Amino acid sequence: MRRRLALSYLLLLALVLLALEIPLAFTLVSRETQLLRADRLADATRFAALARPALRTEAFGTLTAELRRYDELYGIGAAVVDREGRTVVRAGSRRPHTGQFDAAMWVTLAGQQYASEEQLWPWSDGPMIVAVPINDGGEVLGMVITASPTDRRREAVMLWLAVFSGFGLMAAVACVVTAWGMANWVLRPVTVLDAMTLEIAAGDGRTQISDRAGPAELRRLARSFNEMSGAVSDAMERQRAFVAHASHQLRNPLTALRLRVEELGPSLTDDYGRQEHQLALEETDRLAKVLDGLLTLARAERGQRRLVTVDAVAVARSRVAAWEPLARRTGMTLTLRPTPAVALIQAVPTALDQSLDALIDNAVKFGGPDGRIEVSVVPTEDGVAVHVRDDGPGLSDAQLEQATERFWRAPDAQNIDGSGLGLTIVAVLADASGGRLTMRRADSRGLDARLWFQSAQPVTA
Repeated sequence: MRRRLALSYLLLLALVLLALEIPLAFTLVSRETQLLRADRLADATRFAALARPALRTEAFGTLTAELRRYDELYGIGAAVVDREGRTVVRAGSRRPHTGQFDAAMWVTLAGQQYASEEQLWPWSDGPMIVAVPINDGGEVLGMVITASPTDRRREAVMLWLAVFSGFGLMAAVACVVTAWGMANWVLRPVTVLDAMTLEIAAGDGRTQISDRAGPAELRRLARSFNEMSGAVSDAMERQRAFVAHASHQLRNPLTALRLRVEELGPSLTDDYGRQEHQLALEETDRLAKVLDGLLTLARAERGQRRLVTVDAVAVARSRVAAWEPLARRTGMTLTLRPTPAVALIQAVPTALDQSLDALIDNAVKFGGPDGRIEVSVVPTEDGVAVHVRDDGPGLSDAQLEQATERFWRAPDAQNIDGSGLGLTIVAVLADASGGRLTMRRADSRGLDARLWFQSAQPVTA
């Protein structure tokens, strides 16, 4: 935007310079042409006065001497032509070509002065042709024609045009510097606003923009943005604090409720009562998991960005070893594919551990008996990817778009234990670590959940 603004200023200046310098150049060339034409017409008129008696008496000695001296001093060729079109006196080697001579003779012998219309532009090189009639009492006896070199006048015009171009170039450079400075002054608040917006989007809601630079409109925009940012930050912080406090405060009465329900067990004698008692205990456990998930989510969303270096291979190996007995009891096979020796990543503390726990837990719950779960750590060009693949029923494209929403669960998984917060927590932890979570359907069947993190150092094979 800064470049476009500067270019717009420069284009405006270029149009102004062209509007000024082009007419000025035409005026200069026309002025020099008129001066040269008037000077040569005056000389030719003087020679016509000398030629009048010479044509009457046919004594051309004085006239010839004058024309030769004129050619020696100024390098201008001249000739006297009678009314029959015959050249009676000529001095100098410079002469007009046949077309110019015929045009001049046609006009001049009709009693009018002739001067070539060619302007003294630097790229043209033709001589200035001037012809005046020789009159005697209203009778045209002939004409005097001169061919003047224009090199010096064209060089002078070229010099003036170069001066104009130099001033125009200097003005363009000054305009570029001024336009760039003005663009910086105008857009500095916008640039700061853009950077601060990115910081706020990354989770730093305490960012404030200076409202003392730039135009008044942008200063008002900065103040409004600061007020909006503060209000949004306060609202989000209050929401996170409420979730965290509510989850924490509910844990104590929930624990007490579970203990009381558990103590009722020995007093129940019939099978129906014991079954309802067991369901009540399971619901309290499920509610405890929901509160734990809300607490984890609230902590992850607080914008903490302290990153640590973690060996993704070691974490993946430990989580597979921890979950393998449970997977075996459910009839599933949990394996870790051959991985690099070390794959160091940047992540918030325990982000990869909790993410793998949530992803493996989902794969175990939804994979079904005789299923396979495969964990792999794959180096990429720009980081490290950790995959958790299963061969379960998977999710449709529409369900994949909703999978990371809070408390969302697939329609066919409503009766399976869970809170609907696992993938949400994984996505938040990955984002807090500067990474990302992507999920897609596996090649054959099932789900491929991919965690990507920024690499801390080159991966060792």
